[in-house]
Amino acid sequence: MRIYTIGFTKKSAEKFFGLLRTSKAATLVDVRLNNVSQLAAFAKRDDLKYFLGELCGMTYTHQPELAPTQPMLDDYKKQSTDWTTYEGQFLELMRHRSIEDVIPQELLDNAVLLCSEDKPHHCHRRLVAEYLAQHWDSVTIEHLV
Repeated sequence: MRIYTIGFTKKSAEKFFGLLRTSKAATLVDVRLNNVSQLAAFAKRDDLKYFLGELCGMTYTHQPELAPTQPMLDDYKKQSTDWTTYEGQFLELMRHRSIEDVIPQELLDNAVLLCSEDKPHHCHRRLVAEYLAQHWDSVTIEHLV
């Protein structure tokens, strides 16, 4: 099983959709809590779904159970919580939600996890992928940057 991750921030539409097309992934799994923000530009839910189909031949699904809670996100963005604390809280949330049992493996096989952060090192999409790799057999993770 291969799981890709990507963030749209600091990427042009050409770069973003080019990376997705090159990956040959079948599905983009949106793991953002808010997928209709005006800040998202081409990555707003309805536009993204259209562009993915037209440019990449991919399907789109939103899986908010793979997103942090709003209070967790607010605390981290406002720097009330550091990355290490946020990471621990987020992984505990994934354990509590039992995502390894709730999310069908078929959904994430050859899929791309989408969030906004440019790089994966401080983004929850990486944490989701790594968490699932610990619970599922033969998972390979590739970050599209």
